[in-house]
Amino acid sequence: MKHKINIFGAIFLWLMIASSCEDPAREPFKVEKPESIAQLEYLNDYDALKTYVDRSANPGFKLGAGVTASEYIKQGMIYRLINSNFDEITSGNAMKFGSVVKDNGSMDFSQVMQFVAAAQAADISIYGHTLVWHAQQNNKFLNGILADKEIEIDPGDANYCLQATTPQANANIWDWQLNYQLPVPLTQGVEYTLKMRVKASSPFAVAFWRYDGASTNYGPDIAFGTNWSEATVTFTPTMNATTLQFNFGTFGGDLYFDDMELTASGSEENLIANGAFDEDVLTGWSKPGWHAYSFKVASVAAGPATWWTNLVSNSDVESGDLSCFFATEVRNGPKTATVGAPGTGADGVGKAIVVQSGDSPVNPWDTQFFIKVPHVFAEGEAYRFSMKIRAEKPAPAESQAHAQPGQYLHWAMVGSPNFTTEWQEYKNSGVIQASQNGMSTIAFNLAVFKEANTYYFDDIVWEIEESGNTIPLTPEEKADTLTWAMDRWIAGMMEATNGYVLAWDIVNEPLSGSDSDGDELYDLQSAKNVPEAEAKNNFYWQDYLGENYVRTAVELARTHGPANIKLFVNDYNLESDWDDNKKLKSLISWIEKWESDGVTVIDGIGTQMHISCYMDPATQASKEEHIIQMFELMAGTGKLVKITELDMGLVDENGSTVMTENVTEEQHKAMGEFYKFIIRKYFEIIPVSQRYGITHWCPTDSPASSSWRGGQPVGLWTEGGFYRKHTFGAFADGLAGN
Repeated sequence: MKHKINIFGAIFLWLMIASSCEDPAREPFKVEKPESIAQLEYLNDYDALKTYVDRSANPGFKLGAGVTASEYIKQGMIYRLINSNFDEITSGNAMKFGSVVKDNGSMDFSQVMQFVAAAQAADISIYGHTLVWHAQQNNKFLNGILADKEIEIDPGDANYCLQATTPQANANIWDWQLNYQLPVPLTQGVEYTLKMRVKASSPFAVAFWRYDGASTNYGPDIAFGTNWSEATVTFTPTMNATTLQFNFGTFGGDLYFDDMELTASGSEENLIANGAFDEDVLTGWSKPGWHAYSFKVASVAAGPATWWTNLVSNSDVESGDLSCFFATEVRNGPKTATVGAPGTGADGVGKAIVVQSGDSPVNPWDTQFFIKVPHVFAEGEAYRFSMKIRAEKPAPAESQAHAQPGQYLHWAMVGSPNFTTEWQEYKNSGVIQASQNGMSTIAFNLAVFKEANTYYFDDIVWEIEESGNTIPLTPEEKADTLTWAMDRWIAGMMEATNGYVLAWDIVNEPLSGSDSDGDELYDLQSAKNVPEAEAKNNFYWQDYLGENYVRTAVELARTHGPANIKLFVNDYNLESDWDDNKKLKSLISWIEKWESDGVTVIDGIGTQMHISCYMDPATQASKEEHIIQMFELMAGTGKLVKITELDMGLVDENGSTVMTENVTEEQHKAMGEFYKFIIRKYFEIIPVSQRYGITHWCPTDSPASSSWRGGQPVGLWTEGGFYRKHTFGAFADGLAGN
């Protein structure tokens, strides 16, 4: 039988019929009490919910309810219902960042203060929800304070450099040649690095050679773009070269060279005199006498400011984001790369990417490491690249340009790093050439070495040069700006609540449901691991402050809040059976990590428990088993335990959600028994000293128009009429231990 009935009105009607005057002319008759009334009549005997808590056995326990602050402030029916049945209230939205902070950054705490005043008048405590979250933020304000900053550029500024101007492009690369006579010859077999800033009137690759008067070493080429960029090449001469040769015979236009440095491995001495070209002195520079082009020290007007932006996420390999790293190991791949354990990184403490190669490979690309960035490079774009590398055995490697991992474009990209058994930094910079146009990925061929080997990569940086009259904030500037915003927000909230709110969700829903780095822990929520639409609507503090965002929030709350404040980390699906409570296990490990600094203290864990009662017995048994496991895990932490947002839907035997108007008497009672089970297990498993409390999130059934479980039977009271349901009685029985 279904029921949704005004029990008090129905009883009154039945009593009126039963007590009406008997007509002596007729046979007396008996009016039967309606079954639906009889089945609910027992609820009239229950007292208010909070009276069923044994206060002597649970001195710190708080029975809470979720409320809409604006409705509670009216002090009408909801106000009276909540105050008579509960010890504590939690506002659904009013105390969140997005409800208080305006687009211009101003903060309106008027509703918060009214809410606090109404609670104080009723002598009911408030649980604060929430100080830091990625949802319901004012994205316009937060993104605005992270916007690029304006740069003042003096158009009169100038840069002095070496300028070579050719009248036309010729047939051969050596038809235009610029030579530099070295003060001291290079040493055969020693590695040298040439670094300089370059620019051209149109993109071009200059051929770089070394000459000793009799023989020539060729390559590598140096790519020039139309904006100033840094070019770096590393080479090892096979003779004692006396001359550096720059060849651009097939180019017509202007080439610019500046800030040239040539250094031998292990030395910082610059072997090029006046490499900055800040004097009109070109000692050592010459061209073949028959070359009809000009070169000179020139003054070039400064253009827009330029800066370098790193395109690699998780460059230090310490977070769970592996969106930039892929590998093919012994022809298996490309697939997400593997991260080594702590201690494998270049600093001996952190992590590194680990790639395994096998014996006797057929091709150099049988084992590859890929670095993919969210940018499609075009010809002429400048880049800088660096990484730290080592291997178990010394080994050579090659690099290629790919579009996506495995989509080959060109045989060369950032040179050929040589791995040694010790960590070393490898660098390369230049400009994208026509053959590399459309690339987003660098591929390193690791099977050049024909034996099994293990390769390690860390601190991977791939930068693109950008220019303009505005410049992005650095990661450090963004972190500093957001720390200021968080400080201002938390300080304002603590002032508005004036010490009355003693417990808070310091951080809400920090964990994702995925483990991208294989460390057996779910990653922090991030714009990188959610759908694009979700990322656009949210603001992920941790993407800018890193995992320390929790430590920062805790520090600020303890600085600005009352001395006896209690701080909880709150999340959902901690009771999940589909992953054997992995989210809770991950959260416990994250809390241990946050507290490992010896300063951060998190007082409790909040489990939301937006659950459903399943009419399929096997499914329901699994849900109950993992709720028990959740409480056992939480009890084992020694921290306060709060059920923060308990509500319950209903799923029938076929797996379909049941709406309120379709719930049968049997199903109502099954939901009540499930509530009773949860409450009993909480009191059985959680030690007295850890029992902070239980908050029912939706005291009344959800309206069909609601965005939260709309039309579902989530309440202990009916919607609108506020009549007790079977779940009310079962909830009370659970609190009483019956």
